[in-house]
Amino acid sequence: MPMSTTAQLSVFKYLAAQRLKGVEKYPIVMMLEPLFACNLECAGCGKIQYPTDILRKRLTPEEVFESVAECGAPVVSIAGGEPLIHPEIDKIVDGLAARGKVIYLCTNAILLEKNLHRFKPSPYLIFSIHLDGVEKTHDRMVCRKGVYKTAVSAIKLAKSQGFMVMTNSTIFQGEDAQEFRRFFDENMALGVDGMMISPGYAYEKAPQQDIFLKHEQTKAWFREALKDWRDKGWAFNHSPFYMDFLEGKRDYDCTPWGNPLRNVFGWQRPCYLQNEGGYARTYHELLESTDWSKYGHASGNPKCANCMTHCGFEPSSVAEAFSTLSKFIELVRDFATIKGPKKAQLAYARNGAYEEQLRNAEKTTAGAKR
Repeated sequence: MPMSTTAQLSVFKYLAAQRLKGVEKYPIVMMLEPLFACNLECAGCGKIQYPTDILRKRLTPEEVFESVAECGAPVVSIAGGEPLIHPEIDKIVDGLAARGKVIYLCTNAILLEKNLHRFKPSPYLIFSIHLDGVEKTHDRMVCRKGVYKTAVSAIKLAKSQGFMVMTNSTIFQGEDAQEFRRFFDENMALGVDGMMISPGYAYEKAPQQDIFLKHEQTKAWFREALKDWRDKGWAFNHSPFYMDFLEGKRDYDCTPWGNPLRNVFGWQRPCYLQNEGGYARTYHELLESTDWSKYGHASGNPKCANCMTHCGFEPSSVAEAFSTLSKFIELVRDFATIKGPKKAQLAYARNGAYEEQLRNAEKTTAGAKR
């Protein structure tokens, strides 16, 4: 995991608190899109197809802080669009860090080197660099040559200045699993703190609709790409349970409220990837007025049928890990099998406070049932 120990403990305490309070629906990562404007036109993106007047909209720092406070999620993932285009992105990041929020600042890194001076290393800030594979693959997917080299240069500079950096990769139809295994090795050699990887979601507005994986294709691809990943020491910024899900070893339904989206229109219903139900004015309105039974694999909604993305299913894997003491211990043991750069992972998994709290909670629950 790329998170610092300070950040991990902050998230850990939040998750434990929700479990002990018996909260059923709670956010884990607040997805924030303070703008849709971007300096790339990627083949699989559905964000930049909005008209010019929408692309000019920006959330103010004050709007961001108000939404973050209302939502309460311990992690804020700032995406877009390209966040570094936002003229006040440094104020947004500083304000979130001051509030103790873990920040994933997602960027294609084209503007990162010239803007790096606007930020300072923090245990709460992680640059999430968009890299969709090795050089030829990434440049093909972002529809521009030279972007991979720019991103790698920015990663090296950010790491040299003490920033935490992870990569964020989306997998599309026809990608070579063996090529991505080499890509993971290259990322580790670069010294990145972690990697995120997820199958692409078929945005209706994406300019290319034939590039998205189907459900069974996703599992087959990840089984090949991720075989023996624990032994390889690849540092993924995911729960091992979610990695198992990608390979078809675990079965989850979606937890769409786990990673709610706030963008320039409001709180998007039902999730980060879909806009079926319009927008809510507040997070609480989103949570209380959305018919969640209409979404996820079990719902039969055709828009959900092939989705296995991290923003929907990582929260499901986290919920399972925190559901019982035995599941949490299973997670701890799973983390312990991962070789290589795992100090931060084990710092999270070995925190004994949760185990003790969960034992007490289970005793209380058992007593109440009697």
